[in-house]
Amino acid sequence: MEPIINSQLPEFKVQAFHNGEFKTVSNEDVKGKWAIFFFYPADFTFVCPTELVDVAEKYEQFKAMGVEVYSVSTDSHFVHKAWHDASESIRKIKYPMLADPTGVLSRAFGVMIEEDGMAYRGTFVVNPEGKIKIAEIHDNNIGRNADELLRKVEAAQFVAEHPNEVCPAKWKKGANTLKPSIDLVGKI
Repeated sequence: MEPIINSQLPEFKVQAFHNGEFKTVSNEDVKGKWAIFFFYPADFTFVCPTELVDVAEKYEQFKAMGVEVYSVSTDSHFVHKAWHDASESIRKIKYPMLADPTGVLSRAFGVMIEEDGMAYRGTFVVNPEGKIKIAEIHDNNIGRNADELLRKVEAAQFVAEHPNEVCPAKWKKGANTLKPSIDLVGKI
């Protein structure tokens, strides 16, 4: 298996439900900006709405950082709309909900569960050059935390802007970073 970190965002063209409309989203729409691809198993499930709403509550912060969020499941864009129309929680979502009924994106990101036709919970952060900088995959009964995702994106953006620095464990925006050198080896 090839490592996904620093691999190029795959070419894709899928349907989406976004702001009450159907639209097409492709890899071309992602170029030149930071993006999060937030895979989840299926609409109308139990853990998924808690995660999607958690991200929705942080969406303005992500947007202020120049990050677009794309949630992705193997449901169709019609099912995304039906879920949006049926759920008060899901109506809070303002980011594009990508439809991946053929599994092309789920397979490209390595999260497809072939026997179920659904994706694992996968989170991927893509930089403006189209390279995947963060990849995290969870089993489907383990929910994710948007606060931690926000922190990781801040760290990825920081090191992109400061290539001679690294962010230590539990780093938060504004905290001290490290400048790797021979003098630090074994002292941290």
